[in-house]
Amino acid sequence: MKQQRMAVHKDLQYERNRCTFDPVEVTYFLDGSPEKTKQRRDREQYFSDVLALKEDMSMRYKSHKEVYEDSLRITRDVLSKIKKLQLSRMEEYEFVLSIFAARLGSALFQDGNPVVLHYAMFLPALMGQANSEQQAYWLNRAWAGDVIGTYAQTELGHGTFLRGLETTATYDPETKEFVLNSPTLTSYKWWPGGLGQTANHAIVVAQLYTQGECRGIHPFVVQLRDVETHEPLKDIIIGEIGRKLGMNTANNGFLGFRNFRIPRENMLMKNSKVLEDGTYVKSTNDKLTYGTMVFVRVMLLRDLQHYLSKAITIAVRYSVVRRQGQLNLEQPELQIIDYVTQQYKIFPHIATCFAIHVTASWVLDMYYTVQKQLRQANYEKLPELHSLSCCLKAVVSADTAAGIEQLRLSCGGHGYMTVSNLPTLYGLATAVCTYEGENTVLLLQTARYLVKSWKQAMNGESLPESVEYLNEAAKGVRHRPWSNDLECLIDAYNAVAAGSIRSAAEHLDRRIRDGVPMEEAWNQTGTELTQCAEAHARVFMVKTFAKAVKQLNSKSKEFRQVMFQLCELHIVYWALRNVGNFLRFSSMQKEHVETLHSRLEYLLTTIRRNAVGIVDGFDFDDHILCSALGAYDGNVYERLFQEAMKSPLNREAVNISFEKYLKPFLKSNL
Repeated sequence: MKQQRMAVHKDLQYERNRCTFDPVEVTYFLDGSPEKTKQRRDREQYFSDVLALKEDMSMRYKSHKEVYEDSLRITRDVLSKIKKLQLSRMEEYEFVLSIFAARLGSALFQDGNPVVLHYAMFLPALMGQANSEQQAYWLNRAWAGDVIGTYAQTELGHGTFLRGLETTATYDPETKEFVLNSPTLTSYKWWPGGLGQTANHAIVVAQLYTQGECRGIHPFVVQLRDVETHEPLKDIIIGEIGRKLGMNTANNGFLGFRNFRIPRENMLMKNSKVLEDGTYVKSTNDKLTYGTMVFVRVMLLRDLQHYLSKAITIAVRYSVVRRQGQLNLEQPELQIIDYVTQQYKIFPHIATCFAIHVTASWVLDMYYTVQKQLRQANYEKLPELHSLSCCLKAVVSADTAAGIEQLRLSCGGHGYMTVSNLPTLYGLATAVCTYEGENTVLLLQTARYLVKSWKQAMNGESLPESVEYLNEAAKGVRHRPWSNDLECLIDAYNAVAAGSIRSAAEHLDRRIRDGVPMEEAWNQTGTELTQCAEAHARVFMVKTFAKAVKQLNSKSKEFRQVMFQLCELHIVYWALRNVGNFLRFSSMQKEHVETLHSRLEYLLTTIRRNAVGIVDGFDFDDHILCSALGAYDGNVYERLFQEAMKSPLNREAVNISFEKYLKPFLKSNL
């Protein structure tokens, strides 16, 4: 795709000319290789006509209904172009996921995608939880095109607390069917993407009842609509939940059942089973049912990186072009990027973006390793993967949402405009803080793993790689003297995480010894437990980032230097943001804080020169960035005015409301 042809703003061109490294090195690092960069660019170019069509639709000024309909039209066009490539099933599936992911997907579908759950959750759930016969039947239908699915787990009254789900599936051995019911209003499924008007099938998570006993939650494939007419089936209550802060074309819906019957074979039975007579056969490992959720959480890290990197690109380019205020009356107005306060608002998020990237890559590799082990009935690393996916999803989504909001604020009033794309990016990022597990609940899930790991460390047991740092803390090893270098800081991160876990575990045990019931003691210790889970996520990201930077030997000296500066900025920034815990648990003393803050200011200064080069390396075409403030040429004001003229209120000099309302009001005051 070619950038719109306007002369590049002189201030932006000056920044590019003085960059100390080649920005394409960032591109290759993020993509993985020059070959993968070419592949991605070709893929984005392939959809350039769809992107141009989307921009011509001016969706900002359309109704909720019209935007949904246009989104489906874009979906049809995108999937049709993919079909033309004549890929194998798995190649096509992986290609669709790459297109729907945040980098390109949030440009094609700025306000959400009504079919994304079909590919991101419905199909993975079938592949992970259906037996071979069920996979052959349902996957064939899904690829043939008569089945489009969603994943219906969350209810109006229950979300992350899965044991509290109220939807029931009661087995009737006489007819060999499950009878699905929504016994209360709060048991209605609420939130599944595509459920409102798009999907005709769903994987429904319900409480299984057979032979008079509740067997816990299990997944069922349920047809919701006629595959020809799309009319809801009898005894199905279905619709859309309405407008939200963002993702308004995700077509989130509600779903209720009134004695709705499905065949016994519609229960996904790769793990647990119900035999024809109603006998229940329990899964050998309950954690296998979490596979779909873990996969989605891992992939969300990549999405969050792209949301944040888009917002960073917009803020950096705008901050170069925007001039505001004077430090010297004899000099022109200052570029706002030269204010240290502006650098502090923006540059740490550049560093965070790279930290998320290397972390997501590491965890994704771990996911694939665990998947191979599971096929050999090896469940050893599954708990570690689950705990990491929980806390990383929580911390990264919170950091990304807060970061995009700060980046929006760094763009002043113009950042508040929809055409900046910052409000849309914020809506996409902040949604992740809740879906696929509410963040606080996820942190508490990780905390359970950490408390158990602490007890194992105290007993001298070996620990998985991500929690090995607990061994030294359990042995009472003294912290190294403070030296303000990276190794010392990383050691301090270890100490903070270990100290937070130890403190939470000890306070939990003390409450239990004092007679407080286990779950109540857990509740009373909840704040400390979430904090130790966050500390665990941060030390994992810091060590992963530092290790990745040390392995850049094949890159240019200039690029390595920039990456080292970003890594150090990330480590120093979050140490200062959590300075209380560093003073509490590590060898840091109060006199070290001032030195660390001076280091932060120095790093902001060093990164300033290369900020534009770094975001250019993110390699966002204007059609994908979707921002009047962040376009490659930097012509912010021209683009803002062009976008303003697209408003329907500017199609006529005098709006009809003047004669109907304003003029009579003014006359009545004479």
